[in-house]
Amino acid sequence: MRMRRKANLDVRMHQCGHLLVAKPDAMPGRWLSEFGAGGTKSSGLYDTQYSELHIELGCGKGAFLVESAKSEPGTLFIGLEKLDNVLVIALERAAAEGLRNVMFIHALADDLTDYFAPGEVARLYLNFCDPWPGDRHAKRRLTGRRFLDLYKRVLRPGGELHFKTDNLGLFEFSLLEFERYGFEPVDVTRNLHKGGPIGLMTDYERKFHALNMPIFRCIARNVE
Repeated sequence: MRMRRKANLDVRMHQCGHLLVAKPDAMPGRWLSEFGAGGTKSSGLYDTQYSELHIELGCGKGAFLVESAKSEPGTLFIGLEKLDNVLVIALERAAAEGLRNVMFIHALADDLTDYFAPGEVARLYLNFCDPWPGDRHAKRRLTGRRFLDLYKRVLRPGGELHFKTDNLGLFEFSLLEFERYGFEPVDVTRNLHKGGPIGLMTDYERKFHALNMPIFRCIARNVE
């Protein structure tokens, strides 16, 4: 079912335009310098020297990304989202908080290597992506070989992929793919919030937790 376009979407996107990177393909290797101390990107002179670059793929409405940026002011966060109907909400959330250490790209994960240089990213977040059930859709899964190759190229050695899902089938598939294609699972849990909420949650995650659904989580380290 196609999502109905939100009212005044273009106006709302324009109002938050200072948080949307217009030409991300011009940024590989430059993110920390352009948006860190001395940088002069659209919202003016920046005064923070960021130590790391973290990316969320499919950031949705931005709850997790915005809270992460608030809790780690010394880290630069970039959210990729393809759906403008939900991206606009993420933009408005970040703008309302007055955050300077979070920016957004209106794009797919497929183009990751066009936007980030080899080894430029310290951490990738992949939260509750589409499980694409069925063997014929396996190549579309964001934890499959095709995408893991992209992640390896932009992550620094020892960089981390933080993965969460409510889908056990996708989780088990992902663990196998991680080990096959150069990622070491270092923190695996099949019921993250069993003893109470742990860490920051996405909007979906809060709903799943309220329904007592287990959350599957893995940190996978990029190994040489």
